[in-house]
Amino acid sequence: MSETPLRKPRILSGIQPTGTFTLGNYVGAVRNWGALQQEYECLYMVADLHALTVRQEAAALRRQTREAAAMLLAAGIDPGRSILFVQSHVPAHAQLAWVLSCNTQFGELSRMTQFKDKSAKHADNVNAGLFTYPALMAADILVYNADLVPVGVDQKQHLELTRNVAQRFNNLYSPTFTVPEPYIGKTGAKIMSLQEPEKKMSKSDTNANSFILMTDDADTILRKCKRAVTDSEGVVRAADDKPGVTNLMSIYGVLTGKSFGAIEAEFAGQGYGAFKEAVAASIIDAFAPIQAEYARILADKAYLDGVLSQGAARAAGLAQRTLTKVYKKVGLLQL
Repeated sequence: MSETPLRKPRILSGIQPTGTFTLGNYVGAVRNWGALQQEYECLYMVADLHALTVRQEAAALRRQTREAAAMLLAAGIDPGRSILFVQSHVPAHAQLAWVLSCNTQFGELSRMTQFKDKSAKHADNVNAGLFTYPALMAADILVYNADLVPVGVDQKQHLELTRNVAQRFNNLYSPTFTVPEPYIGKTGAKIMSLQEPEKKMSKSDTNANSFILMTDDADTILRKCKRAVTDSEGVVRAADDKPGVTNLMSIYGVLTGKSFGAIEAEFAGQGYGAFKEAVAASIIDAFAPIQAEYARILADKAYLDGVLSQGAARAAGLAQRTLTKVYKKVGLLQL
Protein backbone atom coordinates (compact mmCIF):
# COMPACT_ATOMS: atom_id res chain seq x y z
CA MET A 1 0.00 0.00 0.00
CA SER A 2 1.27 3.48 -0.86
CA GLU A 3 1.57 6.13 1.89
CA THR A 4 -1.19 8.51 0.76
CA PRO A 5 -2.38 8.06 -2.81
CA LEU A 6 -3.60 11.64 -3.15
CA ARG A 7 -0.76 13.42 -1.38
CA LYS A 8 0.75 16.50 -2.97
CA PRO A 9 4.06 16.00 -4.81
CA ARG A 10 6.89 16.06 -2.26
CA ILE A 11 9.82 18.47 -2.57
CA LEU A 12 13.05 18.31 -0.57
CA SER A 13 15.52 21.17 -0.47
CA GLY A 14 18.49 21.91 1.77
CA ILE A 15 20.97 24.65 2.46
CA GLN A 16 24.28 24.47 4.33
CA PRO A 17 24.69 26.52 7.53
CA THR A 18 28.09 27.87 6.53
CA GLY A 19 27.67 31.58 7.19
CA THR A 20 24.85 34.02 6.51
CA PHE A 21 22.84 33.64 3.29
CA THR A 22 23.63 36.07 0.49
CA LEU A 23 21.36 38.00 -1.84
CA GLY A 24 22.23 35.27 -4.36
CA ASN A 25 20.94 32.53 -2.01
CA TYR A 26 17.78 34.56 -1.42
CA VAL A 27 16.98 35.16 -5.09
CA GLY A 28 18.07 31.72 -6.29
CA ALA A 29 16.48 29.57 -3.60
CA VAL A 30 15.15 30.92 -0.30
CA ARG A 31 12.74 33.49 -1.80
CA ASN A 32 10.97 30.76 -3.76
CA TRP A 33 10.70 28.20 -0.96
CA GLY A 34 7.79 29.94 0.79
CA ALA A 35 5.77 29.98 -2.44
CA LEU A 36 6.28 26.24 -3.03
CA GLN A 37 4.31 25.44 0.15
CA GLN A 38 1.02 26.19 -1.66
CA GLU A 39 1.35 23.38 -4.21
CA TYR A 40 3.78 20.89 -2.68
CA GLU A 41 4.50 18.93 0.46
CA CYS A 42 7.80 20.56 1.39
CA LEU A 43 10.72 19.36 3.50
CA TYR A 44 13.41 21.98 4.16
CA MET A 45 16.69 20.88 5.67
CA VAL A 46 19.62 22.70 7.25
CA ALA A 47 22.38 20.47 5.87
CA ASP A 48 24.85 20.48 8.76
CA LEU A 49 26.35 17.03 7.97
CA HIS A 50 27.32 18.26 4.50
CA ALA A 51 29.09 21.23 6.09
CA LEU A 52 31.56 18.83 7.78
CA THR A 53 33.35 18.09 4.48
CA VAL A 54 35.17 21.37 5.22
CA ARG A 55 36.72 22.00 8.66
CA GLN A 56 34.22 23.81 10.91
CA GLU A 57 34.61 25.56 14.25
CA ALA A 58 32.16 23.69 16.52
CA ALA A 59 30.55 26.64 18.32
CA ALA A 60 30.24 28.59 15.06
CA LEU A 61 28.57 25.67 13.27
CA ARG A 62 26.02 25.30 16.08
CA ARG A 63 25.27 29.03 16.02
CA GLN A 64 25.03 29.16 12.22
CA THR A 65 22.68 26.15 12.17
CA ARG A 66 20.22 28.02 14.40
CA GLU A 67 20.69 31.21 12.37
CA ALA A 68 20.02 29.37 9.09
CA ALA A 69 16.79 27.89 10.47
CA ALA A 70 15.69 31.30 11.82
CA MET A 71 16.37 32.94 8.44
CA LEU A 72 14.35 30.30 6.59
CA LEU A 73 11.40 30.89 8.93
CA ALA A 74 11.76 34.66 8.57
CA ALA A 75 11.80 34.34 4.78
CA GLY A 76 8.41 32.63 4.72
CA ILE A 77 8.70 28.95 5.59
CA ASP A 78 5.66 28.01 7.67
CA PRO A 79 6.38 25.09 10.04
CA GLY A 80 2.66 24.35 10.08
CA ARG A 81 2.68 23.59 6.35
CA SER A 82 6.27 22.41 5.81
CA ILE A 83 8.76 20.27 7.70
CA LEU A 84 11.81 22.30 8.70
CA PHE A 85 14.59 20.26 10.33
CA VAL A 86 18.32 19.89 10.86
CA GLN A 87 19.90 17.03 8.87
CA SER A 88 21.89 15.56 11.79
CA HIS A 89 18.71 15.37 13.91
CA VAL A 90 17.43 12.57 11.63
CA PRO A 91 19.93 9.66 11.88
CA ALA A 92 18.31 7.84 8.93
CA HIS A 93 20.18 10.18 6.53
CA ALA A 94 23.57 8.84 7.59
CA GLN A 95 22.27 5.27 7.93
CA LEU A 96 20.85 5.19 4.41
CA ALA A 97 23.94 6.95 3.04
CA TRP A 98 26.08 3.92 3.98
CA VAL A 99 23.78 1.49 2.13
CA LEU A 100 23.72 3.81 -0.90
CA SER A 101 27.52 4.19 -0.79
CA CYS A 102 27.66 0.41 -1.21
CA ASN A 103 25.47 0.78 -4.31
CA THR A 104 27.40 3.70 -5.84
CA GLN A 105 30.41 3.08 -8.05
CA PHE A 106 33.82 4.62 -7.38
CA GLY A 107 33.95 5.77 -11.01
CA GLU A 108 30.63 7.62 -10.66
CA LEU A 109 31.87 9.55 -7.64
CA SER A 110 35.25 10.33 -9.20
CA ARG A 111 33.47 12.02 -12.15
CA MET A 112 31.73 14.59 -9.93
CA THR A 113 33.04 18.02 -10.94
CA GLN A 114 32.32 19.50 -7.50
CA PHE A 115 34.70 16.98 -5.91
CA LYS A 116 37.43 18.14 -8.28
CA ASP A 117 36.67 21.83 -7.61
CA LYS A 118 36.49 21.47 -3.82
CA SER A 119 39.62 19.29 -3.70
CA ALA A 120 41.52 22.04 -5.48
CA LYS A 121 40.12 24.66 -3.08
CA HIS A 122 40.84 22.61 0.09
CA ALA A 123 43.99 20.74 -0.98
CA ASP A 124 45.04 20.28 2.68
CA ASN A 125 41.81 18.37 3.52
CA VAL A 126 40.70 16.12 0.64
CA ASN A 127 38.70 13.79 2.91
CA ALA A 128 36.58 10.74 2.13
CA GLY A 129 33.39 12.66 3.01
CA LEU A 130 34.13 15.17 0.26
CA PHE A 131 34.32 12.23 -2.15
CA THR A 132 31.26 10.30 -0.94
CA TYR A 133 28.97 13.19 -0.08
CA PRO A 134 26.87 12.71 -3.26
CA ALA A 135 25.79 9.39 -1.67
CA LEU A 136 24.67 11.31 1.43
CA MET A 137 22.87 13.78 -0.82
CA ALA A 138 21.15 10.84 -2.52
CA ALA A 139 20.11 9.54 0.91
CA ASP A 140 18.71 12.98 1.84
CA ILE A 141 16.41 12.83 -1.17
CA LEU A 142 15.56 9.12 -1.36
CA VAL A 143 14.88 8.60 2.36
CA TYR A 144 11.78 10.83 1.91
CA ASN A 145 10.87 9.51 -1.56
CA ALA A 146 10.92 13.11 -2.77
CA ASP A 147 9.26 13.56 -6.16
CA LEU A 148 11.06 16.81 -6.94
CA VAL A 149 14.33 18.51 -5.98
CA PRO A 150 15.06 22.18 -6.80
CA VAL A 151 18.58 22.14 -8.23
CA GLY A 152 21.00 24.79 -9.38
CA VAL A 153 23.41 24.20 -12.24
CA ASP A 154 26.13 23.05 -9.80
CA GLN A 155 23.91 20.29 -8.33
CA LYS A 156 22.45 18.83 -11.55
CA GLN A 157 25.18 16.18 -11.72
CA HIS A 158 24.46 15.08 -8.15
CA LEU A 159 20.74 14.69 -8.85
CA GLU A 160 21.54 12.61 -11.93
CA LEU A 161 23.69 10.35 -9.72
CA THR A 162 20.81 10.10 -7.21
CA ARG A 163 18.48 9.00 -10.00
CA ASN A 164 20.99 6.39 -11.20
CA VAL A 165 21.48 4.98 -7.69
CA ALA A 166 17.71 4.85 -7.08
CA GLN A 167 17.11 3.02 -10.37
CA ARG A 168 19.98 0.60 -9.69
CA PHE A 169 18.63 -0.21 -6.21
CA ASN A 170 15.07 -0.60 -7.53
CA ASN A 171 16.29 -2.99 -10.23
CA LEU A 172 18.37 -5.06 -7.80
CA TYR A 173 15.97 -5.25 -4.86
CA SER A 174 12.48 -4.48 -6.32
CA PRO A 175 10.87 -1.00 -6.44
CA THR A 176 11.79 0.89 -3.27
CA PHE A 177 12.62 4.51 -4.08
CA THR A 178 10.78 7.23 -5.97
CA VAL A 179 13.14 8.35 -8.76
CA PRO A 180 13.24 12.13 -8.25
CA GLU A 181 12.87 14.72 -10.98
CA PRO A 182 14.56 18.13 -10.99
CA TYR A 183 12.21 20.97 -10.05
CA ILE A 184 12.60 23.78 -12.54
CA GLY A 185 10.80 26.80 -11.14
CA LYS A 186 10.23 30.18 -12.73
CA THR A 187 13.54 31.34 -14.09
CA GLY A 188 15.18 33.34 -11.35
CA ALA A 189 18.13 35.58 -12.07
CA LYS A 190 21.53 34.15 -11.23
CA ILE A 191 23.11 36.81 -9.05
CA MET A 192 26.77 37.47 -9.76
CA SER A 193 29.58 39.01 -7.69
CA LEU A 194 29.38 42.81 -7.40
CA GLN A 195 33.15 43.05 -7.87
CA GLU A 196 33.76 40.27 -10.43
CA PRO A 197 30.46 39.98 -12.32
CA GLU A 198 31.70 37.00 -14.34
CA LYS A 199 31.64 34.94 -11.09
CA LYS A 200 28.64 33.80 -9.05
CA MET A 201 28.00 35.77 -5.82
CA SER A 202 29.50 33.77 -2.95
CA LYS A 203 29.77 34.36 0.80
CA SER A 204 33.18 32.63 0.72
CA ASP A 205 34.60 35.42 -1.47
CA THR A 206 37.56 37.14 0.21
CA ASN A 207 36.29 40.57 -0.91
CA ALA A 208 33.35 41.53 1.35
CA ASN A 209 32.21 44.12 -1.23
CA SER A 210 31.46 41.35 -3.74
CA PHE A 211 28.39 39.98 -1.90
CA ILE A 212 25.39 41.29 0.01
CA LEU A 213 24.32 39.33 3.09
CA MET A 214 20.69 39.01 4.16
CA THR A 215 21.76 40.51 7.51
CA ASP A 216 23.57 43.57 6.06
CA ASP A 217 22.15 46.87 7.32
CA ALA A 218 20.88 49.60 4.98
CA ASP A 219 24.12 51.63 5.03
CA THR A 220 26.21 48.54 4.19
CA ILE A 221 23.90 47.56 1.32
CA LEU A 222 24.02 51.09 -0.11
CA ARG A 223 27.83 51.23 0.19
CA LYS A 224 28.30 47.83 -1.51
CA CYS A 225 25.93 48.78 -4.36
CA LYS A 226 27.73 52.10 -4.90
CA ARG A 227 31.05 50.22 -5.12
CA ALA A 228 29.67 47.63 -7.56
CA VAL A 229 31.73 47.29 -10.74
CA THR A 230 30.07 48.78 -13.84
CA ASP A 231 31.84 50.31 -16.89
CA SER A 232 32.72 53.67 -18.43
CA GLU A 233 29.70 53.95 -20.77
CA GLY A 234 27.33 55.38 -18.15
CA VAL A 235 24.23 53.90 -19.81
CA VAL A 236 21.86 51.53 -18.01
CA ARG A 237 21.31 48.73 -20.52
CA ALA A 238 21.72 44.95 -20.51
CA ALA A 239 24.42 43.49 -22.76
CA ASP A 240 26.95 40.64 -22.74
CA ASP A 241 29.80 43.14 -22.73
CA LYS A 242 28.28 44.95 -19.70
CA PRO A 243 28.24 42.16 -17.07
CA GLY A 244 28.33 44.47 -14.04
CA VAL A 245 25.41 46.65 -15.20
CA THR A 246 23.44 43.61 -16.38
CA ASN A 247 23.90 41.96 -12.96
CA LEU A 248 22.58 45.06 -11.15
CA MET A 249 19.64 45.15 -13.58
CA SER A 250 18.94 41.46 -12.79
CA ILE A 251 18.86 42.24 -9.06
CA TYR A 252 16.61 45.27 -9.54
CA GLY A 253 14.35 43.38 -11.95
CA VAL A 254 13.85 40.35 -9.73
CA LEU A 255 13.06 42.47 -6.66
CA THR A 256 10.75 44.98 -8.38
CA GLY A 257 9.21 42.76 -11.08
CA LYS A 258 10.38 45.16 -13.81
CA SER A 259 11.67 43.96 -17.19
CA PHE A 260 15.06 44.99 -18.59
CA GLY A 261 13.23 47.23 -21.08
CA ALA A 262 11.34 49.01 -18.29
CA ILE A 263 14.56 49.44 -16.26
CA GLU A 264 16.40 50.90 -19.27
CA ALA A 265 13.53 53.37 -19.82
CA GLU A 266 13.38 54.29 -16.10
CA PHE A 267 17.07 55.24 -15.93
CA ALA A 268 17.52 56.66 -19.45
CA GLY A 269 19.97 59.57 -19.29
CA GLN A 270 20.51 59.25 -15.54
CA GLY A 271 23.89 57.50 -15.33
CA TYR A 272 24.90 54.89 -12.78
CA GLY A 273 24.67 56.91 -9.54
CA ALA A 274 20.87 57.09 -9.39
CA PHE A 275 20.57 53.53 -10.70
CA LYS A 276 22.84 52.07 -8.00
CA GLU A 277 20.90 53.90 -5.29
CA ALA A 278 17.63 52.49 -6.64
CA VAL A 279 19.10 48.96 -6.70
CA ALA A 280 20.21 49.38 -3.07
CA ALA A 281 16.74 50.67 -2.07
CA SER A 282 15.05 47.64 -3.67
CA ILE A 283 17.30 45.27 -1.67
CA ILE A 284 16.81 47.21 1.59
CA ASP A 285 13.01 47.17 1.10
CA ALA A 286 13.02 43.40 0.40
CA PHE A 287 15.22 42.56 3.40
CA ALA A 288 13.81 44.94 6.06
CA PRO A 289 10.74 42.84 7.08
CA ILE A 290 12.78 39.59 6.88
CA GLN A 291 15.53 41.05 9.08
CA ALA A 292 12.99 42.20 11.70
CA GLU A 293 11.36 38.74 11.81
CA TYR A 294 14.78 37.03 11.86
CA ALA A 295 15.84 39.05 14.92
CA ARG A 296 12.54 38.21 16.67
CA ILE A 297 12.83 34.45 15.99
CA LEU A 298 16.51 34.26 16.93
CA ALA A 299 15.75 35.95 20.26
CA ASP A 300 13.12 33.28 21.06
CA LYS A 301 15.33 30.21 21.50
CA ALA A 302 12.53 28.06 22.95
CA TYR A 303 10.31 28.68 19.91
CA LEU A 304 13.09 28.00 17.40
CA ASP A 305 14.27 24.83 19.12
CA GLY A 306 10.66 23.68 19.39
CA VAL A 307 10.14 24.11 15.63
CA LEU A 308 13.33 22.14 14.90
CA SER A 309 12.46 19.42 17.40
CA GLN A 310 8.97 18.94 15.93
CA GLY A 311 10.38 19.09 12.40
CA ALA A 312 12.95 16.39 13.21
CA ALA A 313 10.25 14.14 14.72
CA ARG A 314 8.02 14.50 11.62
CA ALA A 315 10.95 13.98 9.23
CA ALA A 316 12.21 10.96 11.20
CA GLY A 317 8.77 9.33 10.99
CA LEU A 318 8.85 9.47 7.19
CA ALA A 319 12.53 8.53 6.94
CA GLN A 320 12.33 5.52 9.26
CA ARG A 321 9.67 3.85 7.09
CA THR A 322 11.98 4.00 4.09
CA LEU A 323 15.05 2.91 6.05
CA THR A 324 13.24 -0.13 7.52
CA LYS A 325 12.24 -1.24 4.01
CA VAL A 326 15.79 -0.78 2.71
CA TYR A 327 17.40 -2.66 5.62
CA LYS A 328 15.00 -5.57 5.09
CA LYS A 329 15.66 -5.70 1.33
CA VAL A 330 19.47 -5.73 1.65
CA GLY A 331 19.31 -8.46 4.30
CA LEU A 332 20.13 -6.65 7.56
CA LEU A 333 18.72 -8.57 10.53
CA GLN A 334 16.10 -6.54 12.38
CA LEU A 335 14.79 -7.64 15.79
